[in-house]
Amino acid sequence: MKKAILLSVAALILAACNTVEGVGRDLEAAGGAVAGTARDTKN
Repeated sequence: MKKAILLSVAALILAACNTVEGVGRDLEAAGGAVAGTARDTKN
């Protein structure tokens, strides 16, 4: 069951990011969101 869920999530991620460049942009955006939340929490 866990394997099926993992494969489904991987398929969704790959469908959303068709290229390596797309993956890079998604990771950069996620990192920016984490940094922004940390900054807001600190203040």
